[in-house]
Amino acid sequence: MNEDDRYVFIAEWYDPNAALQRRYQLLYYPKDASVEMYDVKNHRVFLRRTKYEALRKEDLYVGNKINVFSRHLHLVDYGDQYTARRLGSKKEKTLAMIKPDAVTKLGSIIEAILDTGFTITKAKMVKLSRAEAMDFYSEHQSKSFFNDLINFMTSGPIIAMEVIGDEAVASWRKLLGPTNSTVARSDSPESIRARFGTDGTKNAAHGSDSIASAARELEFFFPSSGGRGPKNTATFTKSTCCIIKPHAVSEGLTGKIINYILDGGFEIAALQMFTMEKANAEEFYEVYKGVVAEYPEIARHLRPRTIRAYFGKNKVKNAVHCTDLPEDAVLEVQYFFKILDN
Repeated sequence: MNEDDRYVFIAEWYDPNAALQRRYQLLYYPKDASVEMYDVKNHRVFLRRTKYEALRKEDLYVGNKINVFSRHLHLVDYGDQYTARRLGSKKEKTLAMIKPDAVTKLGSIIEAILDTGFTITKAKMVKLSRAEAMDFYSEHQSKSFFNDLINFMTSGPIIAMEVIGDEAVASWRKLLGPTNSTVARSDSPESIRARFGTDGTKNAAHGSDSIASAARELEFFFPSSGGRGPKNTATFTKSTCCIIKPHAVSEGLTGKIINYILDGGFEIAALQMFTMEKANAEEFYEVYKGVVAEYPEIARHLRPRTIRAYFGKNKVKNAVHCTDLPEDAVLEVQYFFKILDN
């Protein structure tokens, strides 16, 4: 890394007080993890160069939403040719979908995705209706296996994810391995289909086969036009709310934490990735004002095998939030999967 490296992006922030979309030039200095911001319209400094270790170089790509001192900024463009050349030339988005037969292996598959260098930017557990599955797989409608494929894809929940990385379409398909899991076990034994798939249909996961297909398939699950796509799988009964906190997500701990949850005998009934505005976070945590925080250091002594003991760092960055009172569980699940999802 060059000591003089500086990356420049155009970022937008919605100002709720003025009901305006404000535009900034964001500069990031990897040498000391510092940022500065300039107000584009008013031609003035908005934030002087300040160290901000929560932001990483890996977070910087067009389309991402980042948090800088409690402001959610949307990176809409590169600010100069150097940044575009260094950070943007090979970045692609693709759809990674975990099929019904591998949902119980969700944690391990996410670990494999993150360990390969991908970033997961969107995620949602859904259960496709027959009409939705036929629409998604319409290109295979004339194939002999079409009905078996539709029956399988509607047999249980799936997880759709938007993943970003260098040459993501080809890289994700390489990680998946051959379509038939039996072939994958001989030709690519470390691949996802070799490890978690059964045959040519129950092959654990799906990946877009081209950039054009990726755009279409991502739009199906995560519409940019204001629609919702297939609905989530939340049932709001016999459930509790678990939130994997931002620091744990950015540290690549999502898969490990999900494995802990599944190994503990729990079933994940719904899953979705959210970017919370400050107002949402304050509203959600209103009932917890004045409550003593859960300290990971205490957890390490009293309950050394818990998620917070393993993955927590301090009283704020304690890896996960979980509902404290049984009567609050449904309300917290509804807040995310009904209110925020809408």
